Amino acid sequence: MQLEILTPEKKVYSGNIYGIQLPGISGLFEVLDKHAPMVSALTKGNIKVLVDKHKTEHYAITGGFAEVLNNKVTVLVEGVH
Repeated sequence: MQLEILTPEKKVYSGNIYGIQLPGISGLFEVLDKHAPMVSALTKGNIKVLVDKHKTEHYAITGGFAEVLNNKVTVLVEGVH
């Protein structure tokens, strides 16, 4: 599955991943390979990128949106810390 994390200033992450955990406005949710299409608002919290089954990366965000379409996750965030 392909992932892009974008802010208004720059591309924070771009690459293939195993899965991703996101802070939705109704709680945490996870997207894995071949997930159904969806759009979700994100709240302040942490993104956990599952690069593979053994490696993870973490990003603190201040809010934004996530779109899942055609096995690609696009995360648009206001800021990343």
